[in-house]
Amino acid sequence: MATRRPAFAVPVADFAATLLSRQEAGPRARVIAEQIAQLLPDTAVVVYVIEDQESPTWIPKATAGEITVAGAIEFQAGTLGLVAENKSLALFEGGDLQREQYAHLDIRRTVHSLAYVPLLADETLVGAVEVINYEQSFPETMLEALQEIAELASPAIAAALSYESERNISLHSISRVTQMYDLEKVFNSTLEMEELLETIAKKFQEVMNVQGVNLWMVNNDAPELVSSAGSDPTVALGMVQQAGEGVAGDISDSGEPVVICDAEDQRLQKRNAGHEDEPVFSLVAAPLMEHENLVGVVEAVNRLDGLPFDEDDEFLLANICETASNALHNADLLQTERKVEILETLVRVSSEITSTLDLDRVLDAIVNGPGSVIPYERAAIALEQRGRMVVKAIAGMPKINPQDPNVARLQDLLEWTSLSSEPILVVQRGDTVEDEREETRAKFESYFAQSGMRAFHALPLTDDDGRVGVLSFESSDPDFLSPAHLEMIKVLAGQATVALRNASMYREVPFINVLQPILQKRRRFMALERRRRLAVVAGVALGLLFLAAFPLPLRVDGTAVVAPQHSATVQPAVAGVIQQVNVREGQPVKRGAVLATLADWQYRGELAAAQSKYDTAVSLMNRALASNDGAQAGIERVQADYWASEVTRSKERLDQTSLRSPIDGLVATPHLEDSVGRSLNPGDAFAEIVDTSRASVDVAIDEYDLSLLRPGEEASVKLDGYPRHTFRGKVEIVSPKGQLLGDQRVFYARVSVPNNEGLIRAGMQGESKISTGWSPAGRVFFRRLGGWLWAKIWSWFGW
Repeated sequence: MATRRPAFAVPVADFAATLLSRQEAGPRARVIAEQIAQLLPDTAVVVYVIEDQESPTWIPKATAGEITVAGAIEFQAGTLGLVAENKSLALFEGGDLQREQYAHLDIRRTVHSLAYVPLLADETLVGAVEVINYEQSFPETMLEALQEIAELASPAIAAALSYESERNISLHSISRVTQMYDLEKVFNSTLEMEELLETIAKKFQEVMNVQGVNLWMVNNDAPELVSSAGSDPTVALGMVQQAGEGVAGDISDSGEPVVICDAEDQRLQKRNAGHEDEPVFSLVAAPLMEHENLVGVVEAVNRLDGLPFDEDDEFLLANICETASNALHNADLLQTERKVEILETLVRVSSEITSTLDLDRVLDAIVNGPGSVIPYERAAIALEQRGRMVVKAIAGMPKINPQDPNVARLQDLLEWTSLSSEPILVVQRGDTVEDEREETRAKFESYFAQSGMRAFHALPLTDDDGRVGVLSFESSDPDFLSPAHLEMIKVLAGQATVALRNASMYREVPFINVLQPILQKRRRFMALERRRRLAVVAGVALGLLFLAAFPLPLRVDGTAVVAPQHSATVQPAVAGVIQQVNVREGQPVKRGAVLATLADWQYRGELAAAQSKYDTAVSLMNRALASNDGAQAGIERVQADYWASEVTRSKERLDQTSLRSPIDGLVATPHLEDSVGRSLNPGDAFAEIVDTSRASVDVAIDEYDLSLLRPGEEASVKLDGYPRHTFRGKVEIVSPKGQLLGDQRVFYARVSVPNNEGLIRAGMQGESKISTGWSPAGRVFFRRLGGWLWAKIWSWFGW
């Protein structure tokens, strides 16, 4: 007896295969809707899914037939709410329902009946199928088909939702990793602290999608608001919070992150006082730590989606705070390095201006010395002379021309600024000169327009005796001075005042330090007995005679450094693979010695081929001559000449497979024996040969002794590595150009020293003495003092 096929048969295999071919919930829901619409003509189908079990809503994923659904639907609303409550098949007749109960449907026809089939996976409601019949009630066979489809659709929808959830989690993780990488890249793109603080606030606001971000940095044990992004009227830049005065102050005391999600929290109520129009309804804050020390606090206020902050927001903020802390640490290291550089420059300039009483040298050091750390374009000093200011030094200008319009403008300005007892800092940004006094603004508008500068800083140089002068710095960058620069300039001004006062007094009485000690000694000498005075005079005379007539060897000395030794690099002229190495590191070799050989089978083959061609050409030439064929003999002779040249070239290439030493010396390349099998191209370095037979020693000679040196003079060298051995040689050449060695200018004398034993090596240091002949003892002992006195007298009088 044949089994009667039901009116609504479901093609299970095809339906299941189609579902499996789709991975996402939307396509699977579309397959389900289309399958039901095919089985139930003149119906409309909607497939809903529940994506979030914690906050469930009905989300329409697919429709079929004459129907549309707008957006997500509340979980407990209308007919779908009954399905959510009962989790079982639900049937409704259109006449028994009010339109509001299925208001989520946009239908243009009269509804005769509705059927709802829940989609259950392990007793969990993951969705529902809504079927609308416009013509009749649902027959029993139709409902059975719906149940059969739901049994297949439920696990398919559950699996698709699980797949999408895992994919979304992965995408979210990738997005977060990308954001963190972008943050780290942006934060580490600059080491300027001010720029970095502004960037941190902006990127935090962008990543966390919040109304505002505040960045507090610890200053004197209390956080100070140094940067902000977005809008937060409850705080202002420069505000300082102590512990108990706000969230930032509390975190600076506890070091723990804070999340406030309740708008009625007392801390927010206190913060919002006076700002009810734009209150903070939610806040998350985290500390910025550097090596377990709190350096700042980051606050984020009011999520833009209107939701309160949660633990995920706290975790995100804490993570990006770690990235920001690293960037701030690097920027702080740069600031510290700059401060150290500024301090070193200040010490150097201070040492230079306090170590001399030469006024010109002091002025030059003050205006030019700070330029290595302060980015000014012009520095100047004006000194008071007869009641008015006179420009005495300008950076980069060795000589002051009072007729120069630029100098004249600067002198007028410095004379005007000298009337103030306080430092002056005036800047122009755009077309606006920033100063409270209208007179100052008008004066600097004109000055900046003529000079091209945009910032001017002047300090009065005054001490207990009165006004000394004015020191000024200028730049076309209005922000060229940082707080560290201003502090350095302040200290420099104090030291410059003392140095300038001393140098000015010394210039006014140039012989006081010399004449006073001489007069004192003369009085003591005249107070001696006559016999003792005669003895002193006789002793002085004998001493002068000794100094003037007694010869002594005159030698000049200096620091000695062994120069790099002469070396030669062994390079192949032809390409090949190293077949054999004959030497090792440190082994002495003679010029022309074979150090290694390259594989030469190719070049031997070329030589044999060329020789064979040559022999053939010669044989053909002889045969043509024997047969009195002169023309053919001439042709063959040309061929023979050509192949003879090829034989010569092949022999040369074959000979070049032997790598030979170009000089006598020692092998300096380590592990040469490991080079077997290495491929070399023409020009590649194979080995280095160092000539140790002679050593060149550079001796630093003071410029005062330069006139005594001549090539060929005898020299002795004592090296630190051989304290009991004296090496002797001769001066080959004296350098024509001087160099700075510390604070001295020296000239180098190159001494050639035999090095047969190979003891002297490049880089060794020691001392050297160069004999320049015999001279009177006075010249030997006092030549430098005499030269200095002669130069000083000439500088005073000149001729």
